[in-house]
Amino acid sequence: MSKIGFDNEKYLNLQSKHIRERIEQFGGKLYLEFGGKLFDDYHASRVLPGFAPDSKLQMLLQLKDEAEVVIAINAADIEKNKVRGDLGITYDLDVMRLIDAFRAVGLYVGSVVLTRYESQPSAVKFIQKLESLGVKVYRHYSIEGYPYNIEGIVSERGYGRNEYIETARELVIVTAPGPGSGKMAVCMSQLYHDNLRGIKAGYAKFETFPIWNLPLKHPVNMAYEAATADLNDVNMLDPFHLDAYGATAVNYNRDVEIFPVVDAMFKKIYGDSPYKSPTDMGVNMAGNCIIDDEAVSEASRQEIIRRYYAAMCEQKENAGTSETVGKIELLMQQANISVADRTVTAAANEKAALTGGPAAAMQLPDGRIVTGKTSSLLGASSALILNALKTLADIDDKVELISPSVIHPVQHLKVDHLGNHNPRLHIDEILIALAISAVTSKRAALALSQLENLNGCEAHSTVILSSTDSRTFKKLGVNITCEPVYQVKKLYHAK
Repeated sequence: MSKIGFDNEKYLNLQSKHIRERIEQFGGKLYLEFGGKLFDDYHASRVLPGFAPDSKLQMLLQLKDEAEVVIAINAADIEKNKVRGDLGITYDLDVMRLIDAFRAVGLYVGSVVLTRYESQPSAVKFIQKLESLGVKVYRHYSIEGYPYNIEGIVSERGYGRNEYIETARELVIVTAPGPGSGKMAVCMSQLYHDNLRGIKAGYAKFETFPIWNLPLKHPVNMAYEAATADLNDVNMLDPFHLDAYGATAVNYNRDVEIFPVVDAMFKKIYGDSPYKSPTDMGVNMAGNCIIDDEAVSEASRQEIIRRYYAAMCEQKENAGTSETVGKIELLMQQANISVADRTVTAAANEKAALTGGPAAAMQLPDGRIVTGKTSSLLGASSALILNALKTLADIDDKVELISPSVIHPVQHLKVDHLGNHNPRLHIDEILIALAISAVTSKRAALALSQLENLNGCEAHSTVILSSTDSRTFKKLGVNITCEPVYQVKKLYHAK
C-alpha cells in the first residue's frame, strides 16, 4: 500500500561509518547523546517507509564491540514517580527494562548515573536496588545557575562535584528513559573530568528528527513537529549554521537556544569549540538515505493526520490540551491536508451512519477497504479484524469463522464471572477464539495465517477504543485512529 522511500541498508552502513569518523575526529573517545527511541521507533518507520523500527539498534550493534551504554535518569523524576506515557511504567522501572533490553542484544551497559541528585529518599533506595543487582551507579548533582553560569558549572564546585563515570570503551552512548534526564550535562561533565585526566574525548548528538538536510517545511519535519506538539518543540533554521557556512540547515528550538551555552562550555574546558553550530554536533545521516521523496512526504502527511486524531482523543480524555490540537491543525493547514485525506475515516463514518452504531474501517495492503460494525457478539474493531482476515484469505463474507457456540461461553465468562459489563469480545479475545477454531477449521486456520499482512495497514474507528483494543491494534502493527467520541454517554470511562 505504501511505497518504500528509505534505504535502510544504506542507513545502517552510512550511520555507523559516520559515528566512527566522529570518534576518530576527537582522538579515539566519543560521548554520544542518544535522543529518541532506540527500540521500536515506529514514528520513524511510519514517516520513512523502509526504515525498520529497530534500525537505530541494528546500527549500534555494528559498533557493539566499541560501545558501552550509560543510562541517565533524573533523581527528581524517581522521587515523583514520573511515568512513561507510551509504556505506562515509571522511569526507574524503565531504566531496568532498558538494561535488560540492551544486554539481551549484546550491548554492554557500563553504568547508571542519577542526575540532579540531592539524596532524595526514592533515589537512595533506587541506588541501593541497582547496586544489589551488580549495576554501577554514579551521582551527578544539581548546579546553581545551570545552564547559564558557565564559570560556576565548569569548575570544581560545578562539574567537579560530580562523580566521574569510569568507562572502558571508545564510544559511550548516553541514553535515558525520557526527556529532561540530563544526558547532555552528563556528557559535558565527562569531558570536563577527562580533560583533567589528560584523556582526549568529544561530544556529539544523535537525533533522527528533525532531519537537518531536508527543508524546514518538508512533511517529514512537519510530522516531527506534530509528534512533539505537546512539548513545545519547534523546527527552525539553524542561524549559527547559516552564519558559519552560508547554508541552511534545520534544527529545533531547544538545541538552537542552548548552543551558545554548549559552545561556551567547550571553550571553557578546551579553550576552543569544535563546533560552529548545533547542526554540527549532530551525526544523523537519515536524510541521505531517502530514495523516494514523494513516498516519505505522503507517509508524513498521513502521520500528521494520525497525530491530529490522537491529540483530539487525548483532549477528550482530559489527557491533552486544546493548544496541542491547535498546533497540529496549523501544521495541517501548512501541509494543505485535512482529515478527508485519510481514506479510512470516510469509510468508517459512512458505515456508522448506515448501521446506526459504532463502526470501523481498514485499508488493506492492496488498497481495498473493509469495514466492521457493532453487533451483539462483537465490537466494531473485532468485526473489522475478522472481516479483514476473511478478505485477505479470499473467504466469503457470509462464512462464519467462529461459531457462536464458541463465543457465547466466553461472553458468559466475561460477564458472569469476571465482572465485565460489556459482553462483546475485544480483538485479543476474538483472536484467541479464532486460534481455537483453527484447530478444527481449515478456513479459520487460513484466516489466522493472514495476521502478518495487517502490519502497516491504516484503520479508523468512529469511537474511542478501549485500551485493550488499542494495544492489540498496536501489536498487530495497524495504524489506528479514532473519532474523539465515547461509545456511551457516562461520566467514567474505564480504559
